[in-house]
Amino acid sequence: MEWADPFLLNPTILYQMLAFPFAVLFHYLCSFGYLSPSARYVVLLVGGFLIACAAMGLYALLLFIPALCSVAIFHSVSPLRVHTWVFVFQMSWQTLCHLGLHYREHYLQEAPCIRLSIALSSLMLLTQKVTSLALDIHEGTVTVTFEHRRRKEPLLGALPFCSYLLFFPALLGGPLCSFKRFQAQILCSSLPYFTQSLWVAGQKSLWALTLQLLRLAMRGHEGTLTSLAYCTRFGCVYVVWISSLLFRLAYYSHWALDESLLNAAGFGLALGHDPTHGDLSGTAMWTLETTHRIALFTRTWNRSTAQWLRRLIFQRSPTQPLLATFTFSAWWHGLYPGQVFGFLCWAVMVEADYRIHPFLSNLTKSWCTRLLYKALTWVLTQLIIAYIMVAVEMRSFSALWLLCTSYISFFPLLYCISLLLLAKRATQK
Repeated sequence: MEWADPFLLNPTILYQMLAFPFAVLFHYLCSFGYLSPSARYVVLLVGGFLIACAAMGLYALLLFIPALCSVAIFHSVSPLRVHTWVFVFQMSWQTLCHLGLHYREHYLQEAPCIRLSIALSSLMLLTQKVTSLALDIHEGTVTVTFEHRRRKEPLLGALPFCSYLLFFPALLGGPLCSFKRFQAQILCSSLPYFTQSLWVAGQKSLWALTLQLLRLAMRGHEGTLTSLAYCTRFGCVYVVWISSLLFRLAYYSHWALDESLLNAAGFGLALGHDPTHGDLSGTAMWTLETTHRIALFTRTWNRSTAQWLRRLIFQRSPTQPLLATFTFSAWWHGLYPGQVFGFLCWAVMVEADYRIHPFLSNLTKSWCTRLLYKALTWVLTQLIIAYIMVAVEMRSFSALWLLCTSYISFFPLLYCISLLLLAKRATQK
């Protein structure tokens, strides 16, 4: 049985590339003072509207409706309650949209709709921005008052909020940019910053192209490595690992392109900092591929989303914050069978990682044993992450069952047993 194809190109890439010259033009006009702050908000909003209509068609309404409703909530609900209202509304809307997609795919047996998939992906990004802004208002770092609304001040009215939620460089992808940074970049208009942004954007675009070429060079494996139904014994371990590698290369290239577009538009660099070390980076590929700690991989993977989840769920959960964070992540991603299983498994693996490494570190006294310890745990980390990543991409119970009954399940099971034994050992002490 065929499962999710890791060789399919993300359909948003085309629209991201089409938006690139307009992002450069926008940044150029801002840098030379041709656009006032209010005009910049309008241009970004109109650009987001046009690219949403082009990429999603009528499904763009799935994005426009919650964005406008969220802005209405910002201006009508008190700061103490605005986060709760926005969170409940946004997640309810997103869940209904995902359920509609499930119904079309599994009950009506309709072919996947690319425009609907793009709309749902953008809706997930909108959820990040809406809830992040709601937390800013709740914590008092962003202020919305009736006095400002009566004066109709341009920086505190509805226009900046609408522009932030729908601005075109981050509509279809990209790391989360806070509202405060968004406003700061709107007001920034220096030529050196423009040239630095273009330089960084060019570097990231070249890196995205390199990763895509590397991924395409591996297409020779496509005929034998896209199905778990025909692999046997430890051959399935190789199938899952190489498929996970292809998924990771796709994610890395897409994130690099998203960051490149943000830099080209002037939203990817921290003001007053080295442009090559901006804190909006979506990934650190070297760390991800060389770490022997699952917990470090988790914190580094899609960094802006990890930070958003930490702020939204982990730091606000009174009990079991790790489990709550991964459970919410499965909900946010769409609640497919593989996503539920994969994220819950991921939570268990991170908890096991926190216990296993301190225990093993105490046993490694010489440099030889430390090297062996790091090598073995790196291999285990690679295989477990591969298992989780492939599981998350599963869209049916039958495909998930093939993964669970394959030999690669031995490695996460080993971590589960280790977690139970170490937890029992700690209890006895």
